[in-house]
Amino acid sequence: MNDFFKKYLGQIGAVWKKLSFVQRAVFVAVAVLALGGFGFLAAYSSTPSMTPLLYRAIPNEQELLRITQRLDQEGIRYQTTEDFRILVDDEKTAQRMRGVLTREDLIPGGSDPWQIFDVERWTITDFERNANLRRAITADLERHIAALDDIDAVSAIIGVPERELFSEDQKPWTASIRVTPKPGSDLVTNRKKREGIEKLVRFAIPYLMPDNITIVDHQGNVLNDFASTADGDRLELTRRELKAKLEYELRYRATILAALQKMYGADRVQVVNLNIDVDTSKKSVKDESHSPILVTPDNPRTPYDESAEEGAKVLSITTQEDIWDERFEGSGYHPQGPAGQEAQIPPGYKDLEDMFGKYSANKVGKTNVVNTTYTNEEKTPWVVTRVTAAVALDGVWKWRHDEKGAVILNTDGSIDREYIPVGDEDLAKAAALVRDAVGYSRDRGDSVTVQHIAFSRTEQFAQEDSDYRSRQQRNIIILSAVIALGALLVLFIAFRFISREMERRRRLREEELARQQQAMREAALRAAEQEGQEVEMSVEERTRMELTENVINMAREHPGDVAQLIRTWLREEG
Repeated sequence: MNDFFKKYLGQIGAVWKKLSFVQRAVFVAVAVLALGGFGFLAAYSSTPSMTPLLYRAIPNEQELLRITQRLDQEGIRYQTTEDFRILVDDEKTAQRMRGVLTREDLIPGGSDPWQIFDVERWTITDFERNANLRRAITADLERHIAALDDIDAVSAIIGVPERELFSEDQKPWTASIRVTPKPGSDLVTNRKKREGIEKLVRFAIPYLMPDNITIVDHQGNVLNDFASTADGDRLELTRRELKAKLEYELRYRATILAALQKMYGADRVQVVNLNIDVDTSKKSVKDESHSPILVTPDNPRTPYDESAEEGAKVLSITTQEDIWDERFEGSGYHPQGPAGQEAQIPPGYKDLEDMFGKYSANKVGKTNVVNTTYTNEEKTPWVVTRVTAAVALDGVWKWRHDEKGAVILNTDGSIDREYIPVGDEDLAKAAALVRDAVGYSRDRGDSVTVQHIAFSRTEQFAQEDSDYRSRQQRNIIILSAVIALGALLVLFIAFRFISREMERRRRLREEELARQQQAMREAALRAAEQEGQEVEMSVEERTRMELTENVINMAREHPGDVAQLIRTWLREEG
């Protein structure tokens, strides 16, 4: 063994001696680089690898600080990178801390639990492929539902079971959907919208059955439990049918009142009852009818109808006729057994073996065609089956008057009234109008009744009596006031007339006294002048004399003005 190594080393030394200096330098450099590379790989492989705690950056300093403080409390060695990621020693530690952070709600908002599958690897397993498929279906489904106008937010969880070998052992897919309706949306009460979301989920996920879908709102109410809401839907349908029936009856009632109140008055017509029975069941009727075949059609150029003549129509037409005529004569054929053996024939047929007979049969088969009409009709789910109407008409109340036209009053002060009932002819006319208004049909069993009934008008009569008494009292008060005013006016006129007459007489008396005094004074003056005596006059007498002379002179010079002045004085005094 030592000889082998010696021989090998000798060969290497011989080769080394043959190399030049440059070749030796290159060989040494390559050897050094190879040893350095192996040393670096050995050192790197011996260094423990770090595992990311979360698969996303945490740029929020507060969230990053809370997570690192929790790692410090657990005594876990970690490292923070420049892109705000946290690295721990191994995957086991990372999984344990993820559970702790999730339990204490320290996971940053917006983190995707599926990001674990976003890590780039050289290979990918079937489990990761299925997880990515589930993740893609969930994301597309949430985006699809969130695009609806009534949805504010949506969250979906899809349960994908393991594939089994046999289909009977295969567990079904499941889907849990939580939706938040927008404010003002009718998603919770609108069944069509909820059915639309369920179908959207069912057709978006393969192998998913309707029984394995659960859709709830933000309050936890199940939205796709249509089996439990069947009774509510039935009640809602009944409520709508009753509402439509009531609207139908109100429209008929308004038609009747509009027709009769204009003729008899609004307070004399009363619809006691109006009931319309409606059949809301949806029916599909199939009918098959046969009619004669028209052989000779009507010629429009002739004045008569050729199709109504005898032979113009036939019930049927023969398209094929088969006739069979079968005849037989002889003893017939009786099967025999093998040669040399007795035939196996029943005793009854054996007795007829030597008898001679005849047989004949005639048969005729015809194929006829007729006019056949097939009708498949779907009747409307709103058919009036019966109409019942009852209308009451009141008569007319009139006040009684005496021969002078005054209203006759009873002993208690009420108005004496006379009732005039509705005549039979008017009742018949009103019943005809009501029948036409509701579309009366005797075959349908409709019933329309119009009767004359006196309405209770106690309150109306009491109000009329009160108004009449008030009106009479008001008339008496007005008449008394008019008489009093007339008396006052007469007294005032008499007082004015008497006072003016007394004033006129007093003025005439004063004028007469003044005239007499003036005449006496003038007579005295004339007597004094004749006697040549001087008479002393007072200032008032001189002023009165001057005024009198001025008035006399003015009357002579301007008689018109004086007359106008006198008329003005008389008008003012009168």
